[in-house]
Amino acid sequence: MTSPFVLMKAWGLHPKKELGQNFIKDAATAAMIVARSGVTENDVVLEIGAGLGALTIPLSRQTKKVYAVEKDRRVAGLLKNEILAGGCDNVVLLLDDVLKLDLEAIAASEGGRLFIMGNIPYNISSQILVQLIMKRNFVKKAVLMFQKELAMRIMAAPGGKPYGRLAVMLGYCATIGLLAHVSASVFFPKPQVDSIVLDIVFHEDIHPAATDEIFLYKVVKAAFSKRRKTLKNSLAGSVLRIDAKTAGQELIAAGIDPIRRSETLSVAEFVLLSNHLYNVGYR
Repeated sequence: MTSPFVLMKAWGLHPKKELGQNFIKDAATAAMIVARSGVTENDVVLEIGAGLGALTIPLSRQTKKVYAVEKDRRVAGLLKNEILAGGCDNVVLLLDDVLKLDLEAIAASEGGRLFIMGNIPYNISSQILVQLIMKRNFVKKAVLMFQKELAMRIMAAPGGKPYGRLAVMLGYCATIGLLAHVSASVFFPKPQVDSIVLDIVFHEDIHPAATDEIFLYKVVKAAFSKRRKTLKNSLAGSVLRIDAKTAGQELIAAGIDPIRRSETLSVAEFVLLSNHLYNVGYR
């Protein structure tokens, strides 16, 4: 692959920090990610933040079709040239914001669920994950690269500081695996931290299941809104519109000690709490 530095210099371009642009410059790293992803010739891949094609081109040679999503018009022109030069006739370039994409429509047009991949921008990583959770019926699985700190938060278990809203939301509906550690040195420009590639497989059946998933996510958000406080006080004054006394009573009724903190609750306990609050009318 051609060096991102050389390509961008030739086009008079510079990476945009506000878009979180850090391009993979090492072909071996890109090949490793594609190989470990488990993608097959029958998969239709939607790549988030295709950039200069480091993953796009090897993906096109291993899969049925690639939807390469790139928001930056400047980079998209360069990417189009790289796709043409690589003879990748099964790549569809989408100049769009991934947060505005209709995943359902794309999956329907392909007659099956999508395989999501990408080196995603740090500043919208959480939003992308929430979108995938909400649209997971149209997603086979996701292989995504995150900055190391965020990846550790996503994989965190109950009881520690890293454990939070994303870990609970993903833990509820997916199995998460660590595919690879990626050094900051393989990117241009070089970020300050290393990255981790995660394998996220969404469950078709969930046990225990939430009575209402949107309400579950609302409860989780409320619980982590005031991390230093007890669960009773975190829920009080939140979007749930519940006072501290009532919150304490409902927590006890759900079998949860009101003085526990949100980071100590397992995913199953959050589901239990959500279902109880929903059933007694906090919707």
